[in-house]
Amino acid sequence: MCTEVFEQRNVCLDQILAERRSHRVFRQEFPAEDEIRPVLNAGLLAPFAAAAVGNSKDYFRRFFVMKRGSQSLNAAMPLVKDQVIRMAEGLEKDMEKNPALRAKAGMFAQRLSMIRKSGIVPGVGTAPYYIVAAERKGFPPVELQSLAHCMENMWLKATALGLGFQLVSVTSQMSTDPAFCAILGIPPGTWELMGCAIGHSEDELSPSIRPPVDEVTRWLE
Repeated sequence: MCTEVFEQRNVCLDQILAERRSHRVFRQEFPAEDEIRPVLNAGLLAPFAAAAVGNSKDYFRRFFVMKRGSQSLNAAMPLVKDQVIRMAEGLEKDMEKNPALRAKAGMFAQRLSMIRKSGIVPGVGTAPYYIVAAERKGFPPVELQSLAHCMENMWLKATALGLGFQLVSVTSQMSTDPAFCAILGIPPGTWELMGCAIGHSEDELSPSIRPPVDEVTRWLE
């Protein structure tokens, strides 16, 4: 492949990396399913822990797409909200007993409290699509690392397609919830989960701002 082609690919990739942002306000219209499928395929192409999941006849990664207004999402929304409430209450109790935790987790506790008061979990019903990715549990337990690769691939592909993307990290707390797993059609506790929201963004965000790489890098001898 000629040098010019490599340079063009490099420029495009740098642009996509810089434009990857968290979008939290989505337009009402639904992206076409043909816009969502390439995002899912990008997640499928992400690295995985082959040594951990072994040679299963059943593939190690699954995707579940829930559309705003659908029966599945309407059933999932209160389950996720209840999980956030439990997280908030548990963290508040732990913070009362542990001053160090209170200092460290204060901002996160405030965010959980805001979600609890509003009754709305960002990304779950606030975007056209709520997508759950599932990774089969294995040993060593590195499913969340594999799902992080999966989400990053999907995020970058969504950015390249001009779609807004929001990570819904509370999804990882739903992997042992029987009712939530029943909606997905998987046994509770056998898959690790992570989720995201996708749609057309209402806002046009500026590229990410980061310090120069030399400010955060040490070249060790």
